[in-house]
Amino acid sequence: MAGHSHWSKIKRAKGANDAKRGKIWSKIARKIIIAAKGGGDPRDNLSLRYVIDEAKAANMPKDTIEKAIKKGTGELGAENYEPVTYEAYAPGGVAMMIEGLTNNPARTAPDLRSILEKAGGNLAARGAVSFQFTKQGIITIKVEAVDEDRLLELALDAGADDVRNVGEVFEVITPPTSFGKVKDTISAANISIEAAEVTQMPNNTVNVDADIAQRLLRLIDALEDHDDVQSVSHNAEIPESVSV
Repeated sequence: MAGHSHWSKIKRAKGANDAKRGKIWSKIARKIIIAAKGGGDPRDNLSLRYVIDEAKAANMPKDTIEKAIKKGTGELGAENYEPVTYEAYAPGGVAMMIEGLTNNPARTAPDLRSILEKAGGNLAARGAVSFQFTKQGIITIKVEAVDEDRLLELALDAGADDVRNVGEVFEVITPPTSFGKVKDTISAANISIEAAEVTQMPNNTVNVDADIAQRLLRLIDALEDHDDVQSVSHNAEIPESVSV
């Protein structure tokens, strides 16, 4: 439970730092471009529909969304991005998974290596830390938005693995393959969703002191500020007293 409480706290802290709205929109636009390669109509392309939902949640303008779709379908000239995943160690031996979208991997890797090394971390070899994480869907819902028993029934029937009460929110955990169905089932029940994504969840967490935690959070900010980085996951247990 502690690791998941930590996750929800990190997501709230991250949200507070997402005032850089233009950069957030740019990152989501890349996801739209990739998703739209499978077709520009969200009614026929579930991946695109889910990214558009994310864009709307971030208050991304409609014309910006439409432009990204057209870039993905080739109507506005092709823009090619590819998914990349980097494994790394942060200060204190904290394991990290960094996921991104880039049009130039030869640029991205050295950039991230530099950011990590300046913070006392380093890029790791492929497979060095990935075994410590599991790809899962996580859907966050405020506790006042729904009765826990009702949410549990809806989510599990739709294919979720678990529903956890972590204080201010419920976290619905799903396999990646069931993420869309569970999300749609919850939305169809008129339950407001705070956040929803498929991400790397740590299998176990490690305790770090306040100094390491502060350095880790500054490193996460620096990594997430890079245009090519979409998400950063780690396995550190952040002390309650630490904030960004």
